[in-house]
Amino acid sequence: MVAVIAAPRSEMSQYAPRIYTLQIPTDKIRDLIGPGGKMIRSIVEETGVKIDVEDDGSVKIFASNGESAKLAIQRVTDICAVAEVGKTYLGKVVRLAEFGAFVEIFPGTDGLLHISEISENRIKAVRDELKEGDQILVKVLALEGNKIKLSRKAVLREQRDKIKTPTA
Repeated sequence: MVAVIAAPRSEMSQYAPRIYTLQIPTDKIRDLIGPGGKMIRSIVEETGVKIDVEDDGSVKIFASNGESAKLAIQRVTDICAVAEVGKTYLGKVVRLAEFGAFVEIFPGTDGLLHISEISENRIKAVRDELKEGDQILVKVLALEGNKIKLSRKAVLREQRDKIKTPTA
C-alpha cells in the first residue's frame, strides 16, 4: 500500500532547491551584470546562488535554500529598482548642495531634494535641516529623463493630515 499525503505542504523544506524567475527592465541588465560581470559575481559569491540573465530581461535565480534565494532576490531588485512617481521611499542623504540635497533611494539611484521641498517652512540653508547620512522619507514628484525629483515636504504634509483626521 502506498501512503499519500492529504494535502500539499504549506511550506517547502528549507533544504529544497528552488528556481525563481524575475523580470527586470532590459535597460537595467547592464547595471545588474556590472563592469566585467563584477556586480553579478558579487551577488553569486555573497549568496551562493546561480543567476542566469536573458536578453529579454528575465532573470533566473537557482538557489539551494530559501535564505540565499531571498537575499539574492533582494539584491537583484535593489539594483534594478525603478522609482515610481507618487511613491514614498526611505532614503539616505548622500550629498548636500546650496540648492538642495541628493538622496539615495535605492543603491546607486539618487534623486534631488530641492531646498524648497525640504520643509513646509522656508529655510535659509540646506544644512539647517539635513546632514549627510540622514535617513529621511521622501516622495517621488517627477521623473525627467534620468533625473528624479523628490519632496520631503509632501511626506510631512501627509503625516500631518493623518494626525488631524483620525480614522474612525
